[in-house]
Amino acid sequence: MKRELDSLVIQMHSTGIRYEEAVRHFKRQYLLQVLLAHRGNQCKAAEELGMHRNTLSRIMAELDLDVAEVRAGLKRPVRSERLFTGVLRQQVR
Repeated sequence: MKRELDSLVIQMHSTGIRYEEAVRHFKRQYLLQVLLAHRGNQCKAAEELGMHRNTLSRIMAELDLDVAEVRAGLKRPVRSERLFTGVLRQQVR
């Protein structure tokens, strides 16, 4: 993992990404992953992160991270899409 992080940092530096922007991208992606792990539940995510839920909400607002986007990605597809993918699975077997 350390090599991957080192590689990412080198890549970001070589492309001219400023420190503030790099930190912002890291924070946003990290919070997004924790929120996804807790299915958008901010209370559980904040607990895992060791912060108050209000602090998490404030940071999310600063990073333009909307929990509705997270939850939308977790919803089941509409029925017509589920039927279509079900048909595809049957054809593959």
